Amino acid sequence: MSNRMEAVLAAIDAANAKDPKLEDGQPEALLYGLRMSEELHRLFPDASEPLQLAARGQHVERWKLARSEYPEGRAGYLNWRKAQGVHHAQVVANLMRDAGYQTEDMDSASRMLRKEGLKRDKDVQALEDVICFVFLKWYFAPFAAKHAPEKIKSIVEKTARKMSSDARARVLQEFDLPEDLAAAFRV
Repeated sequence: MSNRMEAVLAAIDAANAKDPKLEDGQPEALLYGLRMSEELHRLFPDASEPLQLAARGQHVERWKLARSEYPEGRAGYLNWRKAQGVHHAQVVANLMRDAGYQTEDMDSASRMLRKEGLKRDKDVQALEDVICFVFLKWYFAPFAAKHAPEKIKSIVEKTARKMSSDARARVLQEFDLPEDLAAAFRV
């Protein structure tokens, strides 16, 4: 790992350590970033530095853009998510610039964080696959416990649609899903 990458990872972690919301006694965004890096290394051990930094910075300073400041409903949710992606991209690009990265690498990480080129760009898709694995591994069960079966099925179907065919196949190998949910990953 390069010194500049270590510096950016440390800066992302320092920013995320300020998250006021805790999970398992740790700042939520910090824990999420560590989980993203762990899953990225497991799924894509040869990931580029921009992809590694995008994965760690996926939720950098997420709490700063409150969902409650956007309208209720799907349109408000999508606007909030888009604003989050732009914010994450700006923060990570600034940290990369400060560490001496070239514009090309900063632009690459930013595109990934804004999800530009999903299903067309291999690194954007890799980041999305990692996001989906992290969701399924650490966040799906608590989510499912709070929602009706129809909502759960809808979310699983949306998650599967965002994933690459290789990632969907891997989900079927690694997770013991009920048949009605597993079917979403077989398409």
